[in-house]
Amino acid sequence: MKRNECEIMKQEKSTLNVLFFLKLDKAKKNGLVPIHARITVDGKLTQFYTKLDIEEKKWKSGRPIGKSAEANGVNSTLNEIRARIHTLYHEMQHRDGYVTAERVKNAFLGKGEKTIIAFFEEHNQQFSLKVGNSISTHKTYTRYELTKGRLIEFMKDKYKVSDMPIREMNPVFIENFYLHIRSNFDCSHNTAMKFIQRFRTIVIYAKNSGLITIDPFSNYKLKYDRVERGYLNQEEIDKIYTKRFASQRLEQVRDMFVFSCYTGLSYIDICGLMPESIRMMFDGNLWIVMKRHKTDVTSNIRLLDIPKSILKKYEGKLPNGNLLPVISNQKMNEYLKEISAVCGINKTITFHIARHTFATLSLGYGVPIETVSKMLGHTDIKTTQIYAKITDRKLSDDMEILARKVDERILLTTSKM
Repeated sequence: MKRNECEIMKQEKSTLNVLFFLKLDKAKKNGLVPIHARITVDGKLTQFYTKLDIEEKKWKSGRPIGKSAEANGVNSTLNEIRARIHTLYHEMQHRDGYVTAERVKNAFLGKGEKTIIAFFEEHNQQFSLKVGNSISTHKTYTRYELTKGRLIEFMKDKYKVSDMPIREMNPVFIENFYLHIRSNFDCSHNTAMKFIQRFRTIVIYAKNSGLITIDPFSNYKLKYDRVERGYLNQEEIDKIYTKRFASQRLEQVRDMFVFSCYTGLSYIDICGLMPESIRMMFDGNLWIVMKRHKTDVTSNIRLLDIPKSILKKYEGKLPNGNLLPVISNQKMNEYLKEISAVCGINKTITFHIARHTFATLSLGYGVPIETVSKMLGHTDIKTTQIYAKITDRKLSDDMEILARKVDERILLTTSKM
């Protein structure tokens, strides 16, 4: 150390040393001298300007002397700086198992290492500006906010901190976050994977900013369990459609559900269905032409006789130009449970099952998958392919066609003999 630097060293059992000294070679014209802090960890040091100045004669042994308001104020600030450095040091030691003087300084100065939550907040702020102006929805925004909250809870529980530098993420951290979600919240593997997927979006956002170059997800694969999509067969739809209900509320829910079974519209799209969505097309038939709320992709769906009769049933009877008697999705699903029980259908029916039913029935009746994809408003045909399973009825019908053709061939052959 230089002889002209007045200093004091605080020695601890740990390897951390904090020193305050005057930077005499940087004395200002007004006679004040900058006070610097030096952090030493494992013999390696770094230093920074505390943004405090003092006259050299009022400084001794690393501290201001006297009991003036100025001396008390400087002493108080230096104590706060020391305490904050110690806190950051112990947080890093507990969390990571290693600390460097440079890391502690950068953390104290709030630079050099942007954190997970800082990126999360920046991403979510940008995302919120897109809500209502593009395919981004408020519901998706709230899910990113929920993921951020879950991540903060996880870091507090696992690492005793509320935030961490994003460059310190690794596959172990990701897996621990996944296990935290599964252990502390009532959700399936696929739901937990959705949280991890949204977290990956933030890491990609950070990479695109240029502040990190290593992708912790490069060795972590998102894997979803295969889920069988529930649906109703034609007989079950007919049973619901022809059932007479004593309750008007059940009748109205039934109508909306059946309408979706024959159009493939989701709950949120039915809520947005307005008269201008119904158009007479070049083929002389009425079609639903509207953009899906979720993907902003246009769906084109011809209105069959049953959905047309349902629309006619409510024509001019609903407020605000609504075409169907919409209620909350939660209430809708509660009433659908009653409907399934009354109709003797031993399946868990939710409103979204209607959309799955439309896709499965269409494919079962031989509608090309490209056409079904267009009607559903999918952005990728791979999404439609999840419905392209062979039902027992479709298998039976196809084999009947094959049997008929084979029999005709045999008859034709034998007749020539």
